Amino acid sequence: MSEPPGAAVSLAEAPTSTDIPSRQLTAQRVQPLRRPGRWIVTAVVLVLVAQILHGLVTNPFYQWDRFRYWFLRPTVLDGLLVTLEVAALSAVLGLFGGILLALGRLSGSPVLRAVSWTYTWLFRSIPLIVVLIFLYNFSALYKTLSLGVPFGPAFISFDESKLATDMTIAVIGLSLNEAAYAAEVVRGGVLSVDQGQHEAAAALGLPRGYQFRGIVFPQALRSITPNYVNQLIGLIKSTSLVFYVSLLDLFGSVQSMGNTYPGDIVPLLMVATVWYLILTSAVSVVQFYVERYYARGATRSLPPTPLQQARTALTELRARLRREAAV
Repeated sequence: MSEPPGAAVSLAEAPTSTDIPSRQLTAQRVQPLRRPGRWIVTAVVLVLVAQILHGLVTNPFYQWDRFRYWFLRPTVLDGLLVTLEVAALSAVLGLFGGILLALGRLSGSPVLRAVSWTYTWLFRSIPLIVVLIFLYNFSALYKTLSLGVPFGPAFISFDESKLATDMTIAVIGLSLNEAAYAAEVVRGGVLSVDQGQHEAAAALGLPRGYQFRGIVFPQALRSITPNYVNQLIGLIKSTSLVFYVSLLDLFGSVQSMGNTYPGDIVPLLMVATVWYLILTSAVSVVQFYVERYYARGATRSLPPTPLQQARTALTELRARLRREAAV
């Protein structure tokens, strides 16, 4: 008895994968999902970037020949060294002060908590330029500084106007301001550590100081590092304000040369911009490797370095070209 038209073919009669030619299987590869919107946005962004670069290169207003002349001038490099010195000292002192303030905020003493909170509130509320100008004129309020018995006789006295140089004022002002922000960064990092870590350290009978140095703080650094690096980048840019306390840093040197050579103001500002970009980029590179170091044990695999990413991309590109050539 013949099967009616349109009847289903039995499993025994159905063609198997071995009956299908290999060329047909190769031709039926799964194609990736097409995303026309992504390509359109990418093309628009590339056009905008090309226009910006073309404008930077071809606009005679930037005076790139004068930029090359000023970029490595001794005056600019001397200002750059001052910027690096002020930023490095202020970063170290600010972080140290921030750790002390954070410990005060986390302390069981109500006096330490109140003093730390008041300091943080005060210096986060006052603009940095006001702090620097106030310190610059500090000798008008206190002509001498002395060490001795509180509310009693003084043993040693200092002339404040001779003691406080321009560099000292800049470092102290930036450090006081930086410590207030670093305190909140450190406190947030310590609070991010799981409470079980504190309890386990206490159960082992470890001293409180060692609990913080050996267990809590190393784990908190994973959270502290990216946030404090943002503060450090802001600190590098904030050093441009020390020009107002008569310290010729990078920006101060550029500003001084701009007053002497008014026609070179734009290339001089571009010189300062590029140097600040170089400094902040170097800090970002250091941040990546510090974060990678403290990620050990917290992630299954460490994030790849830029060199490893380039090697992986090159290997994938070669494999893709081989597959396409085999088809």
